[in-house]
Amino acid sequence: MTDSDEEYVYDEESGEWMPQSEFDAKQAAASAVEVRDAVGNILADGDQVTLIKDLEVKGAGQTLKQGTLIKSIRLTGDPQEIDCKYPGIKGLVLRAEFVRKR
Repeated sequence: MTDSDEEYVYDEESGEWMPQSEFDAKQAAASAVEVRDAVGNILADGDQVTLIKDLEVKGAGQTLKQGTLIKSIRLTGDPQEIDCKYPGIKGLVLRAEFVRKR
């Protein structure tokens, strides 16, 4: 497909016509979720975090203590939740406000 064959779409925000691929890239960048820890650091997939308070894990019958290191987090698309792996707990999801990037 050449540039002359590409479909153009109207961008309401800028008031301009642009190629579909450029419009899609702009929409993806706008919809990217920024996840921040308790002190404002931006979190990314694979980061290590430390708990800033004791957290009772519902359904697992245990408490994760303050200072516990969680390795290799994954972002969920929700600005307040991160998906984690921890030995003995399956499907652990933590709120970003209770962790600090290491």
